[in-house]
Formats: sequence, C-alpha cells, structure tokens
Amino acid sequence: MAQESGVSDQLKLNNIYLAIISRYKDYIEEKESISVAELPTLVTPNNNAVKGKVDEIKRSFEKYDYDKDFYEASLKAFEFVKEKIDSVVLPLQFWLTPEETLVFLVGDAFDKNILLCSLIIGLGNPSSKVMVVMKSDSKRIFVTYGYNAKFYLLDLNDGVREFSNRDEIMNILKEGEEITAYEFNDRTYIDLV
Repeated sequence: MAQESGVSDQLKLNNIYLAIISRYKDYIEEKESISVAELPTLVTPNNNAVKGKVDEIKRSFEKYDYDKDFYEASLKAFEFVKEKIDSVVLPLQFWLTPEETLVFLVGDAFDKNILLCSLIIGLGNPSSKVMVVMKSDSKRIFVTYGYNAKFYLLDLNDGVREFSNRDEIMNILKEGEEITAYEFNDRTYIDLV
C-alpha cells in the first residue's frame, strides 16, 4: 500500500512539474534559445562525465590504440547512446548538456546526437560533427565523421552507414528534394545547403 502511495505521489508531483513547465513554456524557451554561433558550445568532449564514458569505452579494449580501435570504439559509443539513452519529448525546447544526458539517461534527438558527437571526439576523432537535415516538414539529425579515408553517417534510427566520400552522404540525404542542412561540433558551425 505504501508503495502505491509513493507511485501516486510521484505521479502527482510529475503532473505539477508539467503544469509549471507548461505555464512558463514561452519564458523558458526564450531563455533556452541558442543561436547558430552558440551550437558548438553544446558539444563538450572535455566534460568530466563525457571523459568518464570515453574512458569506460577505451577500457573495453586491451590497450586502446586510435589507429586500430577507433572504429569499433565509435560503434560502442553509438550502441551506448542508441540502447541506453531513452528518447524523451518535452513540451518545450530545452537543451540538455551531454553531462545531463548521461546523468539522466534521457534526451531528445538533438541531445542524443550531441552526446554521441562529444563521445566520438573524446575517442580521438575531431572530425566528428552533428549534422541536421531539414526537408519540408521533417528534421533528421545524425553524427558524421571521417576515418581511414572513409566517411561514416551514424543514424540512431537507421544504423551506421559507410561512404567513400562526403558528397555521397549529402546526395543520399537529399534524395531529390530541396533540403536545408548544417553541421557543427565543438569548434565549428557550417551551413551545408
């Protein structure tokens, strides 16, 4: 009986939080807005929580060697984010940091891809970027990186795809439609189309 009361109390508390968030949605979103110039600040490979997860991934190898082990390590990072970070859709636009995404093990598509990009950079690949592609009424978010003369697109919904050059990635994403696309990491922001 006490357990039922605890669940009921938690549900009530969650409903109160939702009511407060909904009431102040516009204010929160105004304060939460990020300009394109600020997007790189979201990717944090040097954050202690991100470094801790990177170290955990590296320890899964006998002796982590970037040249030999990076690709497999990137797949481990991908699987971690895909399998362990639950998707959440909040009633407002709110950016979680990679550290918060790791602590709470939840995030929206942006949060999850920003964490993945941070992990991959932490594993030693500074070419990793979050790529956002918008077509008419849809938005897709991926992580891309180059490694050993190949290019990879990591899609948390559809898996990992390998390409021989970056142009192939853009051609696949366009699929004959007009798109708007940009990418960023901890150092840069670039409008692609």
